[in-house]
Amino acid sequence: MASSRKVIELFYDVVSPYSWLGFEVMCRYRNVWNIDLKLCPAFLGGIIQGSGNTPPGLVPNKFLYMTTDLHHLAQYFQVPISPPADPFEAMFEKCSLSAMRFVAAVQEREVGGHKQVEQVSRELWMRIWSQDKDITQPASLSEAAMKAGLSASEVEELLKLSTSKENKDKLKRSTQEALDHRAFGFPLAVCHVNGKAEVFFGSDRFELIAHCIGEKWMGPKPAAAKL
Repeated sequence: MASSRKVIELFYDVVSPYSWLGFEVMCRYRNVWNIDLKLCPAFLGGIIQGSGNTPPGLVPNKFLYMTTDLHHLAQYFQVPISPPADPFEAMFEKCSLSAMRFVAAVQEREVGGHKQVEQVSRELWMRIWSQDKDITQPASLSEAAMKAGLSASEVEELLKLSTSKENKDKLKRSTQEALDHRAFGFPLAVCHVNGKAEVFFGSDRFELIAHCIGEKWMGPKPAAAKL
């Protein structure tokens, strides 16, 4: 008898390039490993504040290291990361709150899966971390959503929903769930195995995740993946 599928929750924010790496790899493996992947958009700013962490961009040596690190990781994971001209402004001054509220609205509206959430999230990452474009203004969110396949009327509805109290509270709950798992940054993968939650931080823990769920790590882009 086949073993039951494990559930992996992936908490992320599109302002984080490391979250993009974790997101793409987990999406590639969801049809390779025996898992149900649950995408959990949340707000990284709330995680940093709630955990008392210091953003890596505020530590000069870490900030300088990130540029080289992301170049190597983009090549290894085959994700088109190209840092914006002013990463500090994009990550810390503009903030991703409106973008993540929009993604939360997409998730609230979507029925029967995570396809739209996945596509909209990816388009937002493409804007900020590949094309050096804005992700804070309604026009920017609209462009990303329409590139992801949503209609103009759907986007208009989602923009309204994203600013509602109910949707803001939804994003807060997701962020708090991550904090309840002792998150201090993203991406955060929570593997539910045999009634227990195992937590893994970062985009360099895939071997451990595979070991935890009894699967095999086959590199950043397994040939058997069906996207």
